[in-house]
Amino acid sequence: MTKISFATHPYLLGFDQLDRLVERTAKHANDSYPPYNIEALSKVHYRITIALAGFSEDDIEILLEANQLMIRGNQKDTNPERVFLHRGIATRQFQRAFVLADGVNIGEASMENGLLHIELEREIPESITKTIPINKK
Repeated sequence: MTKISFATHPYLLGFDQLDRLVERTAKHANDSYPPYNIEALSKVHYRITIALAGFSEDDIEILLEANQLMIRGNQKDTNPERVFLHRGIATRQFQRAFVLADGVNIGEASMENGLLHIELEREIPESITKTIPINKK
């Protein structure tokens, strides 16, 4: 089976990195834990909200690595002597990644009622028109 790539289209020059990015994110498309929302608050403001019942701020790590926002959680069991008759609240560790476009900046992160909110803001670049001179040879 031949792999079809949009980056091989003759009008799309220099998009190889974007093609790899799409391929990488497609691998994580079925990962559903923890659940999250992405909201557009305005044309330039976004909010990622992740449901983290039972996690504290100390259990969560938020990192930015090469335009990739990484949220990791590792909940520590503070009382190993607890006996559960039913354990339906997930306490497993997780890693959730979001790829950010160039010009997207991370604002503040906050926890409220078991929800982690991460604010994002996109910079709108100035429109630049450039005339390219033709050199005579």
